[in-house]
Amino acid sequence: MRRRLAALAPDLTPWRSSRDFRLLWIQGLITYLGSVMALIALPLQIKELTGSPLAVGVMGAVELVPLVVFGLYGGALADAVDRRKVIVLTEAGLGLLAAVLLVNALLPQPQLWPLYLVAAGVAALAGLQRPALDSLLARIVPHDQLAAAAALNALRWQAGAIAGPALAGLVVAYAGNVPAYAVTVTGFALSVVLCRRLTPVPPVEHAEKPSLRGIAEGARYAWSKPVLLGTYAIDLAAMFFAFPNTIFPFLADELDADWALGLMYAAGAVGSLVVSLTSGWVSRTRRHGLLVVFGAAGWGLAIAAAGWTSHIWLVLLFLALAGAGDMFSGLGRSTIWNQTIPDRLRGRLAGIEVLSYSIGPQLGQVRAGATAGWTGARPAFWTGGLACVASVGLLTLALPKLVSYDARTDDDALLRASQDSAYRAARAADGDGEVSGHNTPAS
Repeated sequence: MRRRLAALAPDLTPWRSSRDFRLLWIQGLITYLGSVMALIALPLQIKELTGSPLAVGVMGAVELVPLVVFGLYGGALADAVDRRKVIVLTEAGLGLLAAVLLVNALLPQPQLWPLYLVAAGVAALAGLQRPALDSLLARIVPHDQLAAAAALNALRWQAGAIAGPALAGLVVAYAGNVPAYAVTVTGFALSVVLCRRLTPVPPVEHAEKPSLRGIAEGARYAWSKPVLLGTYAIDLAAMFFAFPNTIFPFLADELDADWALGLMYAAGAVGSLVVSLTSGWVSRTRRHGLLVVFGAAGWGLAIAAAGWTSHIWLVLLFLALAGAGDMFSGLGRSTIWNQTIPDRLRGRLAGIEVLSYSIGPQLGQVRAGATAGWTGARPAFWTGGLACVASVGLLTLALPKLVSYDARTDDDALLRASQDSAYRAARAADGDGEVSGHNTPAS
């Protein structure tokens, strides 16, 4: 029994083997704990200023265009420059935008337009940053540790997602927006200090400058790979139809449970955390496409169930189950991406990934807000959840190669593993420590 329990424990090998992975893990936790304060305070402040579910949902529309444009450009940028510099500069910019929220909240009469302006700015900077962050993992972690690293990164996010929303809900409810935004500013300041300690991550040799042609090359590669296309499409559909976070304040009102708002934001992370704490099996899993499909379908079913019930504790339970489903799907997507994509395209494909898992929630906010305005919060939940399940089923039929993906037989995964082994052996022979130099395999 003890041996079986040990096999379920998270694999800590990436934490032990890579200093840069440890730095990014700690930095990510600090950033999330800080930014989640603004994540909850911002829509709640819009609700207080307008009283409109649609006004809250419009925040997703405001973020959409900057996210698309800068996400694609950020992917090309990550392939062309030092990824560490991109991360440091964008973290500093996000800290400045948090300071704008703080100043606005300190005004005798806070204005609505700066909230939308900051939301658009955050989307732009996140679009620039996320490809650099995501494409960094395959550089600093060996190929055979990528699944374990994805699980550890998820564990970090969940630790923040559980503690952060619960704490933020209390801070915003009892202390107001000003302390929440102040914590956000502090978190980004600490993050910049940690990111500056990362090893430089220069681009591969003969890297192209960011261009529309380079972005198009990445898009053509993604379109030519049904497995990748399936991961993007399923995540986009699941988030568009069943991302209800923006209407949590209105659901809490309908259920007369304002005290549970922070718990609603945290519940999904609780379910994800249970999966992460028992993620030892991830390092031994090879059928990651099945994780994507069943995880996304489970997410939709749980969101629908949360809308059907009127009991707040059952709502929280179903939100936790949704988080578990999303975790399964996310582990599958992340592992497939890092196992199959060549490094010379990693940034550009990471830009497409940003769009796939960010545009969905942004549009999902608009859908959820509009539906809640017409029918109420609970119907917005269950109709979206059922639509999610239906769309996942149709996409699975259209893209069967995603379901059959196996890291032991997939040509791209085998090629990347071979290149990674040769590269790290060469670096070890040269006596280098961290693996993040110029000579990363480009093909």
